[in-house]
Amino acid sequence: MIKGIIRNKILIENFTSLSVLQVSNYIFPLITFPYLVRVLGPEKFGLVNFANAFVAYFSVLTDFGFNFSATRDISINRNDPEKVERIFNAVMVVKMCLFVLSLVIFSVVVVTIPFFKNDGMIYIYSFGFVLGNLLFPIWFFQGLEKMKYIALLNVTAKALVTLIIFLLITKESDFELLVILNSFGFLLVGICSLFIVKYKFKIKFYLPAFHEIKYQVNESWQLFLSNVAIDLYTISNTFILGLFTNNTIVGYFSAADKIRMAFQGIFSTISQTVYPHVSYLFKQSISEGMSFIKKLFYLVGSAGFVVSLFIFILAPAIVKLVLGEGYFNSVLVLRIIAFLPFIIVLSNITGIQTMLNLNMKKEFTGIIVTAGIINILSAFLLVPLCKEIGISFSMLVTEIFVSGSMIIYLFKRKILN
Repeated sequence: MIKGIIRNKILIENFTSLSVLQVSNYIFPLITFPYLVRVLGPEKFGLVNFANAFVAYFSVLTDFGFNFSATRDISINRNDPEKVERIFNAVMVVKMCLFVLSLVIFSVVVVTIPFFKNDGMIYIYSFGFVLGNLLFPIWFFQGLEKMKYIALLNVTAKALVTLIIFLLITKESDFELLVILNSFGFLLVGICSLFIVKYKFKIKFYLPAFHEIKYQVNESWQLFLSNVAIDLYTISNTFILGLFTNNTIVGYFSAADKIRMAFQGIFSTISQTVYPHVSYLFKQSISEGMSFIKKLFYLVGSAGFVVSLFIFILAPAIVKLVLGEGYFNSVLVLRIIAFLPFIIVLSNITGIQTMLNLNMKKEFTGIIVTAGIINILSAFLLVPLCKEIGISFSMLVTEIFVSGSMIIYLFKRKILN
């Protein structure tokens, strides 16, 4: 009884902390969002988001699936400080090696390919996000279920950047400064978080044994493949749209998609909160884990449907209020992708929360890779014909395939019955 009360208290505390963290990741950008889309206009806003999509590929490479595998590993070993320290150092060494590889590839692309070289400084400034993401070990704090420190740090940094944006970004030509400020925010959070790891949690930084590094790579490579495949139908959409159209079209799509992601951020908080908790439950008992999953499926799934219906019905009013008159083309895009929060909630619960914790990495990866292929093929087919509308339908069809496949698989295995 007492143990259950303590677990619930920890879950509530981490949900609160992660909610604060999501506020910094979604609400602060949402505060500046209506201002920036008007100041920068669709073209420069589209260029900034295209650059973000490009560098996001390198962020995925440096993450290498550790946001799930390392979170689970630390959660399971949370009562063994020495083991946690070894996990932390092994993961960070792998991530640093992958960052160096990313930097080499990035430099070659930006310097040699004219398409990127023309706006080279934007991509260079944007690459600061990759370094900041490397330094920010969110998987460490999630695994220990100790998010309050990093939540406070993140909110402080984002609030500072938000204030500076309103003070310094006043005209269209300030778009480069905007990218620099955004990267600065990520770097600040990353550097400060390492101080917290070292001095609050007493983690010593050192070069771990080779077998520990190899173990972390082996644990994460399938999840890395899944993340790459996921990117084939997430960040690749903005990237492909930019290759076939122009920055203005990318601006219309990106603006609508950011509204969708702001609503979806509500459920990202829930997902990040319950993942280490679910991992812990499955370790104790599969029946306990599945009991929690079934409640999550119906309760959070219902909430996701209501939110998506709200977006669909009020899309014209939301676009007018948030983006202004110059983004009328974003209305139809927002309506097409309105139900993605609901659909993605279902795939998160069935895939990440359930399949990964039941060691179904191979099946999970298979579904994601197939979805990535479907999205790429449909995007290359639809974007030249329908532009931002085509990429929106491609996203919708792909996410329906992912959620549907995972639900059907789990029912066939009599896991969700």
